[in-house]
Amino acid sequence: MGGDNWTTTGPYQQNIAAAFRQAQEQELANGIHDHTGRTIDELWEDPDWREYIFTGGTGSTLDFFELLTGEGHENEPGKMRLLTDAEVKAWAPDGKPTYGDWIDALTDGDLFGDLDRACGNCTVLYRNGQPTEIGYWGVTAD
Repeated sequence: MGGDNWTTTGPYQQNIAAAFRQAQEQELANGIHDHTGRTIDELWEDPDWREYIFTGGTGSTLDFFELLTGEGHENEPGKMRLLTDAEVKAWAPDGKPTYGDWIDALTDGDLFGDLDRACGNCTVLYRNGQPTEIGYWGVTAD
């Protein structure tokens, strides 16, 4: 079996780490994943949760315990990575990708090409030149 690709969007905040945490909290609140009222931090402290994530996962932002931002970061299992400006400009030359640009790049396979299992990436998405949401994508660990 190979890892499964997944995508989702979440709310934008200027503080990308806070936006990532909000997306995770929304995922927990939708009740699909058994978390018995625990926070994301509490879940990641549980060895059973970590085993669940690293042998399959949820196919969501819950599969990641940390967000990496800035230059010099590589894809790492269990970590969501914000694309650099140069990486975004490779498929959205103006550096302000719309939802449609993102979907096109996902469909073309450009954005999944370098992702290993249990890894994820994200980028800010724009509408009329203004940031409106964050696109998240990843590959499950299974």
